[in-house]
Amino acid sequence: MSVRMIPFSSDKKAGICDALFSVQEAEKAVAFHRSLHGYEATPLRHLKNLSKVLNISGLYVKDESRRFGLNAFKGLGGSYALAKVMAEKTGMGLEDVSKVPAGTFTFVTATDGNHGRGVAWAAKNLSQKAVVYMPKGSARERLENIRRQGAEAEITDLNYDNTVRFASEQAQKNGWILVQDTAWEGYEKIPTWIMQGYMTMAWEAVQQMGDNIPTHIFLQAGVGAMAGAVTGFFSNYYGEKAPKIIIVEPDKANCLFKTANANDGTLHKVDGDLDSIMAGLCCGEVCTVGWEILKHRVDYFFSCPDYVAADGMRVLGNPLAGDERIISGESGAVTSGLVYNLMNDPKLESFRKELGLGQDSVVLCLCTEGDTDKENYRHIVWDGWYRNENTERNV
Repeated sequence: MSVRMIPFSSDKKAGICDALFSVQEAEKAVAFHRSLHGYEATPLRHLKNLSKVLNISGLYVKDESRRFGLNAFKGLGGSYALAKVMAEKTGMGLEDVSKVPAGTFTFVTATDGNHGRGVAWAAKNLSQKAVVYMPKGSARERLENIRRQGAEAEITDLNYDNTVRFASEQAQKNGWILVQDTAWEGYEKIPTWIMQGYMTMAWEAVQQMGDNIPTHIFLQAGVGAMAGAVTGFFSNYYGEKAPKIIIVEPDKANCLFKTANANDGTLHKVDGDLDSIMAGLCCGEVCTVGWEILKHRVDYFFSCPDYVAADGMRVLGNPLAGDERIISGESGAVTSGLVYNLMNDPKLESFRKELGLGQDSVVLCLCTEGDTDKENYRHIVWDGWYRNENTERNV
């Protein structure tokens, strides 16, 4: 499979993002996260020397491997949503939910790894219970990381989307609270809270960028929850100076790409095993809340084979002298890998020109996870797994 791109003629109309994903809502999430033990803004890496090699003005990568010791950004959404749920059910303020008696609530979720670990961590911090289900093929390391947070966790024999359905069924059967980072008709409040929690990452990034406004923001997407939330925030924050937003998915789980390509008012899903190394993005069904934002704000959608993520992992993990090293997992590195390929692969020249990537471009990528599967990380970075054997490089 090759890299595929489609331009998307979003209407830029005001919509759900203006109310729910405003700067003001982001600041509420930031204030909550600042109250948590261990909070600190994750670093924004300016890879100056790589930028020169790629012939762009600047490449900035937000390193979420440093978030709350969880090696991924997902704890932002899980912690904010659990606190909002508990506040709503008890009548307490967010600042007081830690006083809720231990074991009052049981939260359940489905996950490829990072979201479940974040929910488990948040539940433990609030002295509540968590149950986590994972799809078939999930890495044992990710399962054990969740269990170490005190949650009950198991790997099912289902794909991701069917594991979500199973978790929902268990919530109804046992009186648990489903905390899922995807939304569907009738289940949108909690996913919206999770998405609002993700805005802390974007708020930090714009503060760290200062007056250096990005021209392009590349965002990876599974169901589109994180991508939708931060797209809404960036669009609101930058207003008329809003950068081009580019969504990036695995070609084996490209439900947003398919939905945008059809552009027929219907959400399109991807069935099957969703077999990509980008485990955190292997989701076949679109988040309804996320799409309501993306369809008004996104400029381009990309569908990428696994080698793009692998290239990103190798480039970030083996920096040029003077640039800082970033240890990134597959899902975290795919956006940087795409930028690298766009600027180096002659076969992608038409895409590069369409995007307007060049010497004046300031690019922002979010590295959403570290090496959450260390064995696979070594195979890719050390052993050269998932290489594109047919590409001629400019570098």
